[in-house]
Amino acid sequence: MIETIALTLLIIAIAVVLLSVKVIFKKNGRFSSQHIHDNPYLKKKGIDCVLEQDRQARMKTSRRIRG
Repeated sequence: MIETIALTLLIIAIAVVLLSVKVIFKKNGRFSSQHIHDNPYLKKKGIDCVLEQDRQARMKTSRRIRG
């Protein structure tokens, strides 16, 4: 049982180190934004955040009902 816990902690530690390589070893390193609105490729394709798409759809629907 102790071996399993030790192995699990080792795997988690390795995963954390590998995920933070850019932050640790690069000068002024930081995690890049994972938000869709910050991705230039998706912005160029016209893909927005689901919340933004929902807001736009609701505005179109409310205009249709009123108008």
